[in-house]
Amino acid sequence: MRIIAGKFKKANLFSVPGNISRPTTDFLKEVIFSVLPDCAQKTVLDLFAGTGSLGLESLSRGAISAVFVDVSSRAIHTINSNISKLNCEDICKVYHRRVSPFLKTCPEQFDLIFLDPPYNKNLVNKTIELICQKKVMKKKGKIIVEHSKKEIISEKWKTGLEYEKVSGESVISILHYGD
Repeated sequence: MRIIAGKFKKANLFSVPGNISRPTTDFLKEVIFSVLPDCAQKTVLDLFAGTGSLGLESLSRGAISAVFVDVSSRAIHTINSNISKLNCEDICKVYHRRVSPFLKTCPEQFDLIFLDPPYNKNLVNKTIELICQKKVMKKKGKIIVEHSKKEIISEKWKTGLEYEKVSGESVISILHYGD
């Protein structure tokens, strides 16, 4: 697993030990970042962050800050190791928390929110609901979701769906709300 483009291009990232994490493949990262507009000057929230690769890829491409949230101690250690390796501690915050309570108390708003929960745990729509309910996304922001083909984005959120790509068992969905 590596950073694909930008100032950290080709940097190899540490993986979360064991099988608790399902890292986003380089192919899916390329799909995501080929569709996303420029990351420059964006603030990023990486939920269910795992290795932190999506937030770190955004920073590599010009995002100004990234917040990483994961409940796993192994993931938090890996995220911190990757941040240290890239020497970007000054623009990163890491929270060792469950995503739902974090969103309920999050005082910030973000331009890009990456959502990559464990597959088939019924977390995608609930998390999108919280993001919108708690106004965690800035106007013109985007939610980038990596999810299982079996866990479908609710009709309620389909109005904001601007892109969807199926790759094997995974789906990338990009949603936006508000002007």
